[in-house]
Amino acid sequence: MTSADVGSVIRVSGPVVVAEGLPRTRVYNVVRVGRRGLVGEVIRLEEGHAVIQVYEETSGLQVGSKVVDSKRPLSVELGPGLIGGVFDGVQRPLPEMAATEDGPYAEPFVRRGIEVPALDRSRRWAITHLAAVGDEVGPGDTLATVAETAAIEHRILVPPDRNGTVTRLGESEVTVTDPVVWIDDEPVTALSVWPVRRRRPVGHRLDPLAPLITGQRVCDTLFPVARGGSTTIPGGFGTGKTVLEQTIARHADADVIVFIGCGERGNELAEVLEEFPKLVDPTTGAPLIERTVIIANTSNMPVAAREASIYTGITIAEYYRDQGYDVAVLADSTSRWGEALREVSSHLEELPGEEGFPAYLPSRLAEFYERAGAAVALGEEARQGSVTIIGAVSPPGGDFSEPVTQYSLRLAGTFWALDPDLARRRHYPAVHWTRSYSLYETDEWFDDNVDPDWSEQRHWAMELLGRAEELAGIVQLLGVDALAPEERVTFVVAQMLREDFLQQSAYDEVDAYCPLEKQAWMLRVIRHFHDAAVSGVAKGVPIESISSGDVVATIGRMRRWPDAEVEDRGRQLIEQIDSEVTT
Repeated sequence: MTSADVGSVIRVSGPVVVAEGLPRTRVYNVVRVGRRGLVGEVIRLEEGHAVIQVYEETSGLQVGSKVVDSKRPLSVELGPGLIGGVFDGVQRPLPEMAATEDGPYAEPFVRRGIEVPALDRSRRWAITHLAAVGDEVGPGDTLATVAETAAIEHRILVPPDRNGTVTRLGESEVTVTDPVVWIDDEPVTALSVWPVRRRRPVGHRLDPLAPLITGQRVCDTLFPVARGGSTTIPGGFGTGKTVLEQTIARHADADVIVFIGCGERGNELAEVLEEFPKLVDPTTGAPLIERTVIIANTSNMPVAAREASIYTGITIAEYYRDQGYDVAVLADSTSRWGEALREVSSHLEELPGEEGFPAYLPSRLAEFYERAGAAVALGEEARQGSVTIIGAVSPPGGDFSEPVTQYSLRLAGTFWALDPDLARRRHYPAVHWTRSYSLYETDEWFDDNVDPDWSEQRHWAMELLGRAEELAGIVQLLGVDALAPEERVTFVVAQMLREDFLQQSAYDEVDAYCPLEKQAWMLRVIRHFHDAAVSGVAKGVPIESISSGDVVATIGRMRRWPDAEVEDRGRQLIEQIDSEVTT
């Protein structure tokens, strides 16, 4: 290490530190600050000084403290052992940090400056070699596989910048730092390092046409998000953002879940950490944690690390995408990330933009959302994978006009607007059907794979709910009796759609997840009831008798139907509607 690698602190302002004596450093280099070696990142170079964003609490730092340049950008460790891990914003494993004995700088929470490898260096993994000596391999080719968990087979790939001939194979049981193979006599290990701010390369991008199935009727039927797309979930306090994201984490048809707790309350993340190992993955029967990576950066942790946590999570997601997996990234919430950018920007004395946020807020959000996508990975196997981003937004006071929500709207293809009025009425998920939308063209996939009438029924439901919203103003002024009979049918069926179809309990063992076939039959039954009711009132049947019949109560119990009996019960209910409603 030369003298140019070590500088000294000349100014401290919250998480922002200015250092001198680092003429060779680069923007985004990682540095260690002070006697405790606090982790920081160079974010600006000006007049021979390095402006550093420190990812730990800076109390106690003083002018003259040592700053050591690592000469490398902020990066994450990638390899077997990520699944089931719980990391902080800069990928330090929280369980291992908590187990570290207290040193001379013991603190109430995580000890500052602690350095623990992200991946366990002592654990040995049984590997299956797929490459043989003499094989010509290129970027992205599979060299070996590891049974990382019961749900995930980890694929060890040729690094993106390597190619050549396999000259030697490693042992059948290795640690992450042991060579798996030698390519042109250079070792390749299961452990790789990747800068978090740089996208991982792919073979070519794919159009996001297939949906990510969540099991939530309002999301899948009305506002689907494409696999490889992005969605934003804005909502005020108490509207159910976290519960909706946790429900999606449990039931979405993604192979890997990356849950990023960005600035959320500690008790919420503690609940996630406590529940995920206990929850059973409906797909594999194994604990949900066996396909989950958790990035935990709570509100009492240093604000600067929130930005790092977002990039750490998305880089891990891209790593598993390159292995051919569909990954769902759940970020809760991007508003806290924006607040961190605003706080750091104020310490940097930058010119504030709208509502005090920095002028580069839109570009930072775009950098995050644009890393979603479906792609064919590098390598001869033509593996297909995807990264789907689901970002929660917490607008102050539920104001959707604030900058983070508005910029997220421009970037995400799906918008699930959580409504406080629905939440107060205990209507969950509180996704409002007239304020939400989806821009993804997934109707053809649903028509081909679920029900030929899916898109037609979806458009019918959207139109009916819209007409009911228009009629609601008349009802509030003049009462329901002022509506024509057919309009009253619309009003009754819209209520049925809202309460019996869109409403769904995340804590109900039967209703927490609704398969697509069940969603299609439920919607078909409600539409048939609507058509029968219109026909009935045209024949003079009173709307009161139609809306109070036994069949209405039976429709309300459709959510309790066992999945295997949906079609039979649906056909029986349609026959019951024909016999009761139209006569």
